[in-house]
Order: sequence, then structure tokens, then C-alpha cells
Amino acid sequence: MNRPVPASDMTAAPCPAPTPLRQRGQHEVFCGLTSVIWLHRKIQDAFFLIVGSRTCAHLMQSAAGVMIFAEPRFGTAIIEERDLAGMADMHDELDRVVDRLLSRRPDINMLVLVGSCPSEVIKFDLSRAAERLNEIHAPRHRVLSYSGSGIETTFTQGEDNFLAALVGRLPASRPDDSLSLLIVGSLADVVEDQFERIFTALGIDDVSFLPSRRSTDLPSVGPNTAFLLAQPFLNDTAGALKKRGARHISAPFPLGEGGTTAWLKAAADQFGIPAERFDAITLPGRERAKKAVDLYRDRLAGKRVFLFPDSQLEPSLARFLHCEAGAEIIEVGTPYLHRHNVAEEFALLPDSIQVSEGQDVDLQIDRCKAADPDLIICGMGLGNPFEAEGRTTKWSIEFVFSPIQGYEQAGDLAELFARPLKRRAALAVEA
Repeated sequence: MNRPVPASDMTAAPCPAPTPLRQRGQHEVFCGLTSVIWLHRKIQDAFFLIVGSRTCAHLMQSAAGVMIFAEPRFGTAIIEERDLAGMADMHDELDRVVDRLLSRRPDINMLVLVGSCPSEVIKFDLSRAAERLNEIHAPRHRVLSYSGSGIETTFTQGEDNFLAALVGRLPASRPDDSLSLLIVGSLADVVEDQFERIFTALGIDDVSFLPSRRSTDLPSVGPNTAFLLAQPFLNDTAGALKKRGARHISAPFPLGEGGTTAWLKAAADQFGIPAERFDAITLPGRERAKKAVDLYRDRLAGKRVFLFPDSQLEPSLARFLHCEAGAEIIEVGTPYLHRHNVAEEFALLPDSIQVSEGQDVDLQIDRCKAADPDLIICGMGLGNPFEAEGRTTKWSIEFVFSPIQGYEQAGDLAELFARPLKRRAALAVEA
């Protein structure tokens, strides 16, 4: 069995990830458009306009569960057959849609054009369209674009593409500004508030979040900005921030008591917070988190877990399961392995764990069945077939849509893993 690592050891020096099994076959993941589901809720004055087909619109309606009378902050500009055939000027068509939208929704401060598979197939230059529309509608309505196409992106990469585009719009900080902290990655508002209170108590007052809740409150960035990733899939965003001169603070991600403590400690060390103060501020949260996770540890300890590539959260989830829940990790699959982002996570995992990057779904299914794990973390498309075979699964996407970061959510995270095991045990008793 993999040996659990005490949370107190989570500040160990990072080591390279094990040599991954690289797979380049058939894969099953959602496209980057689905990131709009949480982004449009986060930024309260933005509107995400997908330039795509009716299929894109149906996908988004299904994913969001939007009722016909709802007024969401996203929509789809439908690419019709005449657009695909080159019988209409797509720029003129888009201009008409945008004009109608902004006249109906004057509360929109930021309009985000989201590229899709159809718009990329017909080589529609969405970035040029965004620049042109921004010249027309700014400063009242700012316009930018990013790609959410499923041809090249997984669903979490949609957020990465958006935030990377947004970094280019961030104002520059002044050379005489003091050191500021930027938390990068969408977090539920309640989680963001919790982290902000902790940073304030530690004495780190100049803290901003990207994305911000309103597009008019974008943080400044520059050489006096230190940033901490809240999500492991923001590789392009991190690169864009570094080009603006910001410094990346490396840390495990804030999942569970140990991950959250190590994440906060990395920021505290950057700002010179005394260890005594850090311990005093974080101790109550750490104790609550440990007690919450302990409620589910008996159900998770010793369980063998196989993680399919889906959300790019897999290395962090595996670390939480191994270090804090005592689970045995068989394989950690991730669509893309950004070693520098997850090095601290792999430093806390045994070298014996199989790591896979990308996917060849048939081969991975064969490995999973041969291992016969107690719990399979996978996409929705694989979950039902596995369940039909009597296997226990958990959908990866639930970890993206659920608030799981921070001390107060540690028990919720453990419960997400324990729930399918509890359900399977109940079914076995009934049978």
C-alpha cells in the first residue's frame, strides 16, 4: 500500500514527477466551452458570447441546466449554413448580434467572444473581430476573445485561455508599489472570502483575485506582483503573468488540510510572515479540516483508486487521497502534465505510482480493468459503462464545479470521494 504522508511534511523539497506514460490515442473529455459555466457566474458584469453551432448551444444549455425564462450571462451566436458556405460575411453577422445584445443588456461591461470548433474550422478570425468590436464599443463595453474549441482544448483549458487573454488587459502596477499578492484561478465566492480573511489576518493586505468578481476591478500586475495558482491547469496564464514581470510562488494546491496549509505557507514565506504568527492564524482551520476529513477516512483508507485524465486536477486529487485519506493510488492520468505546476504534488506521492499524460482510452480502460480498483475517477462518458459492470466511479467534473479548496471545504472534498463507495456498499447490502 502507498504510505500516507503526514500533512506536516508537505513543505518537502519538490522532486521531478515520475516518467509518465505518454498516450496519443482516442480521448474523451469535454471541450473548453464548458468553462463558461463557472466563468459567467464568477464575473458578474461579463457576458460570454460563444460563436458556434446549434450543437454548441445545446451543449451549454444542457451543462448549465438553464431554463427558458432564465437570463444567463452567456449565449451562442449561431453559425448558420450560409455562414459555413461562405454566402454571408461572418463579421457583419457578428456585428448585428453584438449590437442587439448590448442594446438589450447595457449592464454588460465586458463582452467575451468565445471561439468554438465550427468557428475555427471556417478560419473565422475571432481575435480580429474582438479588436474591431472593442474599438467600436469601448470604453463602455470592453471586448476580448479566447478559444474554447474542443479540437485542441479540454474543458479546464477554457479558463486558462480566458485568463491568459485577460492578463493582456490588466493595468500595469507602478514601480514604487509595494509587493502585492495575486491569487490566480476561479474560486467559489465563499472560498475566496475565506482565503482573503486568512491573508488579512496574516498581515498580507494587498491581495487580489483573478478573475475578479467584476471586470471593472481588474488587478494591476508587474514586477512587484507575486502570484499563487489556485488551479493547476493555468499554464498559459502563468506564462502570460511571468511575461508581465510577475513572480510565481510554487506550492501544492489548496486541497485538504495539508495542501491548504502548504499553499498558504508558501505565500506567508514570500511576504516574510513569522512562523509563530502563521501557526496561530491557521491552527483553528487546520484542526477543523483534519476533523472533517477524519469522518471519511475509515471509508477511504486502503482503497485503491484509478484516476483517468479529464480535468488536470488529477495530481492534486491523488495527493489528497494518498496523504490525507490513506488511499492507494494505482494510476494518475492527466490530459497535460505541467511538471513545474505540479512538482510539489508529485514530491508527496510514491514513485511507484503510474503517471499517464494524454489518453488512449481503450488501452487505459484495459489497464483499469486489470487493476480492478475500488474507485475510478473518470469522465461522464466512461462512468456509466463502468457502473454497468459493477464498478464504483466518481465523475471528474464534479471536482471542478464543487467548492473544494481551503480548510472549510476539506470535509466536503473527502465526502465527494466517499459518497460513491457508500452508495456501492448500500447496494451490496440490499442485493
